[in-house]
Amino acid sequence: MIEASIAIPGETRPRVALTAEAADLLRTLWDANGPLMFHQSGGCCDGSSPMCYPDGDFITGDSDILLGVLDISAGREPQPVDFWMSREQFAYWSHTFLTVDVVKGRGSGFSLEAPEGLRFLIRSRLMETATPFE
Repeated sequence: MIEASIAIPGETRPRVALTAEAADLLRTLWDANGPLMFHQSGGCCDGSSPMCYPDGDFITGDSDILLGVLDISAGREPQPVDFWMSREQFAYWSHTFLTVDVVKGRGSGFSLEAPEGLRFLIRSRLMETATPFE
């Protein structure tokens, strides 16, 4: 498992991680598309899955929070993947630790893994020590 760096000021624990399978898929996608990012918007259908984009293709702003940066390099040059979430979704998930995993199946047509016959999904658990975000 790869844990993200801590990105929210004042926090002491990571909020997001990748399974080995998700990291392998991200390396493949990085090789084909260059630098990557995730955005988790919330909502139903495709909005409930983490969406993987070429870095910068999804414009983030004040309505988004950077939860962490995942380094998928595995001994290569650094390959940082930002994980963003909408503030509104974070209000609901502020006490959860998120693990990005991958399963067979077709996800959103906008997320880079869709043509691979795989899709990213979130597995969550309560954080042992959550710091409420203000």
